[in-house]
Amino acid sequence: MILSYKDLEVWKNAMDLVEIIYNRTSGFPKEEVYGLTAQLRRSAVSVPSNIAEGFMRKNTREYIQFIHIAQGSLGELDTQIEIAKRLSYVDDTSDIDMLIILIKKQLFSLLNVLKQKTGNPQ
Repeated sequence: MILSYKDLEVWKNAMDLVEIIYNRTSGFPKEEVYGLTAQLRRSAVSVPSNIAEGFMRKNTREYIQFIHIAQGSLGELDTQIEIAKRLSYVDDTSDIDMLIILIKKQLFSLLNVLKQKTGNPQ
């Protein structure tokens, strides 16, 4: 039974992603502290934060909106990881890439469940 957003696997996975992003960006060049490092961290933190905020709203339509925001933040993070790869700040991101794909699928599934609750599955 889901009693809290902390019970959601998607939230747990998003929290794992935040931890990985913080660890990986700690080795970025110092000139990126207020640039790409900060953007990656903000995008990553936004995903579980929006899942939690939507859950706490207790209104399904608002919850859906926050899941959309989480999806957007995940897309932003995915793009920023690609930028970090192109700039050679990170090498192997397969763990991050796989977690992003998993979270995308989980958010999509959650969104479908929520939309069905509103009677509007589109």
